[in-house]
Amino acid sequence: MVLGAGAAFAAGTADAPQASNLVTTTTADSVAQQAAAQGKAAKHKAEEAKKKAAAAKKKAAAKKKAAAKRAAKLPWETPVHKYELSASFGNDGSRWAHKHSGQDFAVPIGTKVEAAHSGTIVKAGPNGGGDGPAYGNAIVISHGNGTYSQYAHLSKIDVHIGQHVKKGEKIALSGNTGNSSGPHLHFEIRTTPNYGSAVNPVVFLHKHGINV
Repeated sequence: MVLGAGAAFAAGTADAPQASNLVTTTTADSVAQQAAAQGKAAKHKAEEAKKKAAAAKKKAAAKKKAAAKRAAKLPWETPVHKYELSASFGNDGSRWAHKHSGQDFAVPIGTKVEAAHSGTIVKAGPNGGGDGPAYGNAIVISHGNGTYSQYAHLSKIDVHIGQHVKKGEKIALSGNTGNSSGPHLHFEIRTTPNYGSAVNPVVFLHKHGINV
């Protein structure tokens, strides 16, 4: 009877490694399942992020298009784009006989200058187009109703006196001519075509829906 009991014990001992193998296999399957679930979750998260990025890009493009559409309907625009504001209207300075008569837009030489509003060229040439050498090469446009715009320190003039231009039409390239401390466009709004009748161009543009 004792030997029988010993045989049963031996048989039980022989079965023990098989149970261990079962536990190891189950653990390995669980780890694999967890890894697969984590991979799936990461892939889903990446896809969602991609969708959100695409939606944000689409929304930004639509917003930009809408802004451009609104701007196209406005009668006025800034004469240059992608600029930094420098000397403002009314500033004191050693370079001016009186207070600064316009708004300076700091841009690289050769930047496209556009007509801020449709009108007719009444001045164009060196020496400020007749307003004095301090302006360098300059243009003055008559817009009717006693409103004029002036563009100075140009490197190149692409229009002539008597020519009609539309808003946004290229009229010149910016420069550093005349009494200038660095490349920029000097822009004025006037009530006559001549020096001395300037008004604040930033305030004027704001009244016409343009943020400068």
